[in-house]
Amino acid sequence: MGILPSLQIALSPLAILAVLTLAAAAADSSIFDLVYKGCANQQLTAGASADDVASTLLSQSSASKFFNTSSPDQSIYGLFQCRGDLSSSDCAACVAKAVPMWSSLCGAALAARVQLVGCYALYEVAGFPQVSGNQMLYKKCGSGSGGGEGFEEQRDTALSSLQSGVAAGRGFYATTYQSVYAMAQCEGDLSSSACGQCVEEAVQKSQVECGGANSGQVYLDKCYASYNYYPNGVPTGGGGGGSGGADGGGGKQTERTVAIVVGGAAAVGFLVICLLFARSLLKKKD
Repeated sequence: MGILPSLQIALSPLAILAVLTLAAAAADSSIFDLVYKGCANQQLTAGASADDVASTLLSQSSASKFFNTSSPDQSIYGLFQCRGDLSSSDCAACVAKAVPMWSSLCGAALAARVQLVGCYALYEVAGFPQVSGNQMLYKKCGSGSGGGEGFEEQRDTALSSLQSGVAAGRGFYATTYQSVYAMAQCEGDLSSSACGQCVEEAVQKSQVECGGANSGQVYLDKCYASYNYYPNGVPTGGGGGGSGGADGGGGKQTERTVAIVVGGAAAVGFLVICLLFARSLLKKKD
């Protein structure tokens, strides 16, 4: 099930702040950081509610990393999916964070999708218009350039293994090649062939859309792919995940805004770290 043409994939000021935390250092990202939201323009009719779906999803989040369900009258469909490398407890905690954000970010919309770093959750009314599973919902490209000569070869080598990796890894795969960490995941009900095709398209979009950027995350409706370059080597345990783009006219403006602000946030963060380090040295001298 997808979130759809009538959705406005846009970032509120609070969402932008959450994305900034993610962009500053992917390895240190909280799995609870907001990547993007998608909210339908139309509202649920009086008396209609996604509460039953929400309750069922929350009850299943500690037992599975992917689960879909419908309300008792089949009028509302919902699902959640956690990143494949999360523990059961982290998955449950992530879903518990994402589901309440349906109402806090989208009100009583006919459909809502909330993507956090570690998981996503969505609901939509029966008959809500669908989009292609390969339609791009959100992208984010790093503000810095890659690692100079050889960077794109490292990135492309890491990305090239994702398509076959997700098929062998049951829909989730992460890999490291020299200084590049790459990851991909498909929605849990996709077949192996459909998953491979979706990831292949996500990889191509990340290469085209992000060019020589040091990181790139592309979310399609049914899958995502991401890469991060670490000049000092990939952190132990991998890069930790990523996020990804928006469709539609307003979405492109949102993408540009995020990219610009993220660059500023990373610079400010680096300055703060330098100041704290200098302060610690002065204290030791005293």
